[in-house]
Amino acid sequence: QVQLVESGGGLVQTGGSLRLSCAASGAPLENYAIGWFRQAPGKEREGIVCFSSRDDSTYYANSVKGRFTITRDNAKNTVYLQMNSLKPEDTAVYYCAVKAGLFIDSAQAMCVEDAIAPMGYWGQGTQVTVSS
Repeated sequence: QVQLVESGGGLVQTGGSLRLSCAASGAPLENYAIGWFRQAPGKEREGIVCFSSRDDSTYYANSVKGRFTITRDNAKNTVYLQMNSLKPEDTAVYYCAVKAGLFIDSAQAMCVEDAIAPMGYWGQGTQVTVSS
């Protein structure tokens, strides 16, 4: 059983930055594929940045490419999402998810919501609001 706790969300102005954290317990993240998802009001949850432990590859959705960066601190068993140049359309609840790396073929595959279950884990989410 893996527990994930996100933090770092908040209110920021357009063009600002935030760093989200996803702290894991129960298993070392280095053996897991990792994904950051978000869900805006009235929209489906979408995968935006994902990492595959199989080949150390990273996938970025076009909407965040060049602005968001995923990093991992194995010593702290924590994953981060650095978000720069934020826009109002980035407003959403942000979730991290993990799944054992052997079950995920690629970083892009990890960014599909249906790929997480079964045997994957979700955090509780953190709200990010970008004001115009």
